[in-house]
Amino acid sequence: MQDAPTPAEKTWVLALTSLASFMMALDAMVLTTAFAGIRIEFSSSVETLQWTVNAYNLAFAVLLLSGAALGDRFGRRRMFAGGIALFTLASAACALAPTISWLIAARAAQGAGAALVMPLAMAILSGTFGREERAKALGVFSGITGFALIIGPAIGGLLTEQLGWRSIFWINLPIGAFAATLVRARLRESFGPAATLDVTGLTLVAVAALAWVWSLMRGNNVGWTSAEVVGSMIVGLVFAIAFLIWEARVAAPMVPLGLFVSRSFSAALSLSFLFYAAMYGVVFLLPQFLQVTLHFGAFGGGVRLLPWTATLFVTAPIAGAVVGKFGERPLVVTGLIMQAIGLGWIAFIASPDVAYGALIAPLVIAGVGVSMAMPAAQNAILSSVSLAEMAKASGIFNMGRFLGGMFGIAALVATFSANGAMDSAARFADGFEAAMTLAALLSLVGAWIGLLLPARKPVSTAAAPQMVSRAPGR
Repeated sequence: MQDAPTPAEKTWVLALTSLASFMMALDAMVLTTAFAGIRIEFSSSVETLQWTVNAYNLAFAVLLLSGAALGDRFGRRRMFAGGIALFTLASAACALAPTISWLIAARAAQGAGAALVMPLAMAILSGTFGREERAKALGVFSGITGFALIIGPAIGGLLTEQLGWRSIFWINLPIGAFAATLVRARLRESFGPAATLDVTGLTLVAVAALAWVWSLMRGNNVGWTSAEVVGSMIVGLVFAIAFLIWEARVAAPMVPLGLFVSRSFSAALSLSFLFYAAMYGVVFLLPQFLQVTLHFGAFGGGVRLLPWTATLFVTAPIAGAVVGKFGERPLVVTGLIMQAIGLGWIAFIASPDVAYGALIAPLVIAGVGVSMAMPAAQNAILSSVSLAEMAKASGIFNMGRFLGGMFGIAALVATFSANGAMDSAARFADGFEAAMTLAALLSLVGAWIGLLLPARKPVSTAAAPQMVSRAPGR
């Protein structure tokens, strides 16, 4: 029986888990303003460039549910430090990338490291602080992560302009080395109940997701009825069905299908997939629109994302606090309608001649909307499962979130490529307009699904901080 953590140990746990989360979130957001520089250096198409994000998302999504299990089996501190080390080494590989293919592979390695770090950060934090202290600790953790989301694009733009895009990855080396060393020195080791790794399930869902995203990426180039695209869709369907069959039969499933019997769980997961798809796609294209079409520099483009990103820091805590009073459905539906209005407004006015000031109001509306919907959707998922199922439900939510991001980027890029190009400001604006229209439609479909959330009495939000929102692309 271990002694209770001392106040000093609790401080170290909160500081180091928050630092690790800050590094992951910052890395996601600094990349947004570096896309243009990466594309120019490697002469990459926008279809290829999207894999700098999707390789990360795929690795993170399919390995996320194994991260906690590896920590439970081999030691949470050990695997947490190992995840930080892997992420840091992969960052160096990104910075040294001689080709776009190398960069994509290194980004996948970063995603694998993050898939260890993030669930174990939450497990270590939750295991260190008692119930009466946990909400406050998670609030600090969330605030530090949220701060990285706000400042990330501007920092990424500043580094890219002054030192080149590779510098956004070099900054992870001192942070990661410092964090990994202190984790080994200051945190005590802990283990969880022995868990079986569902390697077969991981493989099946990874192949299914990759096949479907590949078909979206290749459709414009080779034709939507080509053997390659149709074959990829069929492969994705076959592996998805195989995944469902396997999960229904295996003793310790990665995704317990019984959770989907709950209408609240299924609806909240589905609408989250859609609004994260819209949001990740916008995160990928909007900074490039500001640079390519409106001719702002990387730093100027990053600063001009603040009306959108800063709303998360302000709105999400308020929405998380009031969801218990009003219930999830009103916040989800209203929030996603606001996101649809904001993105649709941007699509309507997008042109080489639009003044940046005209974008501020729709950016704020979209940001406030999705910041309302996120904690409500998270709470709907948590409140629909038992206490024993919360950790698994949280992992499934985050897996669905990153898979949604993959599909959103692929779908918006396919729409962009079908209607525009990167060769001029006007052509980029044409593609961007079509992509933002799709993002607005995805948000509207999410709002419609939100109507399926059961109307119920106000619920407790005590568990909601367990589902802290992460950065877009992370």
